[in-house]
Amino acid sequence: MEYTTLGDTGMTVSRICLGCMSFGDPGWREWVLDEEEGKALVERALELGVNFFDTANMYSNGESERILGEALEGHREEAVVATKGYFQMDESNPNSGGLSRKAIEQELENSLDRLGMETVDLYQIHRLDPETPIERTLAALDDAVRRGRVRYLGASSMWAHEFAEALHASDRLGFDRFATMQNHYNLVYREEEREMLPLCEKEGIGVIPWSPLARGYLARPDDDVDATRRGETEDHLYRHPYREGGGPAVNARVAELADEKGVKMAQIALAWQFHKDPVDAPIVGTTSIRHLEDAVEALEIDLSDSDVEWLEEPYEPVRVSGHD
Repeated sequence: MEYTTLGDTGMTVSRICLGCMSFGDPGWREWVLDEEEGKALVERALELGVNFFDTANMYSNGESERILGEALEGHREEAVVATKGYFQMDESNPNSGGLSRKAIEQELENSLDRLGMETVDLYQIHRLDPETPIERTLAALDDAVRRGRVRYLGASSMWAHEFAEALHASDRLGFDRFATMQNHYNLVYREEEREMLPLCEKEGIGVIPWSPLARGYLARPDDDVDATRRGETEDHLYRHPYREGGGPAVNARVAELADEKGVKMAQIALAWQFHKDPVDAPIVGTTSIRHLEDAVEALEIDLSDSDVEWLEEPYEPVRVSGHD
């Protein structure tokens, strides 16, 4: 395993972050692993040297957090745990979502209870709340840090100008600022390279992209993507512009280079991420121990500058996706 410093936090994390949306309650999503399988996945991740785990209160309605917390018993000090809040947890309670002080305080406590932790390493806003002024959100998050319930704060997909405004507001008001950005970034969705990634580099922000394999689109040839259980049961792939612009041509080049190097398509897509300086640790969500092992092996794949350029060449600008 390779390790890096997460932005300017000084905290050391594995170059792979295990995304925990993939386990919890199969009743929430058909493809989700059950408790036993989820714990086995976490156990294998620890054996491989993965120390960074990302979940959210909404994943399986809290079951992902509970299972992760139990799976990490005996490994709390070595593990770096990240969770998120924003999306409404209870249809009958509108204050179970959003980023008001009430929502943040109660949902953070609920997450900590499920995780079995007194303090979470990284607490992230899952999206921006258009109904709550950013200053109020930042004040509540800053209080959580000062109370010792959160070590570092993170944000997720938003416009670069919104993130810049949030960082400026924190500096102006003397609040703890966002230390990480969890954004949408992969070989067939590179719009973040225009503004967000340069901003993060300038501000010392740790970058932990979600969907580094484009919901599996970069793990299989274009005409075979729908064959997976997740591909058959979810429309997320079609919400994002992976097949727009040069997406199919990029997919074909990933397949060709993987064949040339004798590795898997997913490993080429991850190796490309590892070669991107702004990226600290892509969030790899998997339902297979073998795929997790493949992801770790991808750290050993060396891509030349010409390989990277060739993979990127067909890309065309696409619509912004993932901010909502």
